[in-house]
Amino acid sequence: MQSAMFLAVQHDCGPMDGGAGSGPKSEEKREKMKRTLLKDWKNRLSYFLQNSSTPGKPKTNKKNKQQTFIKPSPEEAQLWSEAFDELLASKYGLAAFRAFLKSEFCEENIEFWLACEDFKKTKSPQKLSSKAKKIYTDFIEKEAPKEINIDFQTKTLIAQNIQEATSGCFTTAQKRVYSLMENNSYPRFLESEFYQDLCKKPQITTEPHAT
Repeated sequence: MQSAMFLAVQHDCGPMDGGAGSGPKSEEKREKMKRTLLKDWKNRLSYFLQNSSTPGKPKTNKKNKQQTFIKPSPEEAQLWSEAFDELLASKYGLAAFRAFLKSEFCEENIEFWLACEDFKKTKSPQKLSSKAKKIYTDFIEKEAPKEINIDFQTKTLIAQNIQEATSGCFTTAQKRVYSLMENNSYPRFLESEFYQDLCKKPQITTEPHAT
């Protein structure tokens, strides 16, 4: 099922309606595929929510050591719409955004960005070199398992830079991927039903007093 869904989604998280063909049948197929993607997206985020704790109640899982997150208040979630950096600065927001990108089959963008953030903090020249080669192998080179959508010139420059790795090896590529997420995936995340639900304040219901 997932392989079929992958073919229906553009690899750079672009609009889903760019399929070939026209007419009632092709339109019906696209609508069916959109409904399937939406269902899968909701299932993924439902699982994510179930493994998140409520505000003020941290949740630990010692058995399998999976990281869990504290669900934000509606006010905290609303801050994410003010700036993309606000979303990335929140552990829960970042995890939710990753789940969203995974549902669109372009989680390599946020994974590359996070790998670059970790890379820039590396002090040891030996570790810097090994991490640079791993990032290049995972995200940059042709047919890489998580190949990101950047131009050939930038890829060539990175290939040259990692020969003598510095903390700025991937700066240009990271900025382009950040811009792609900020201008493309981020607005769609803010429009998602999942995010809108997070921003809703819980309704307070009062039970009538017994007489």
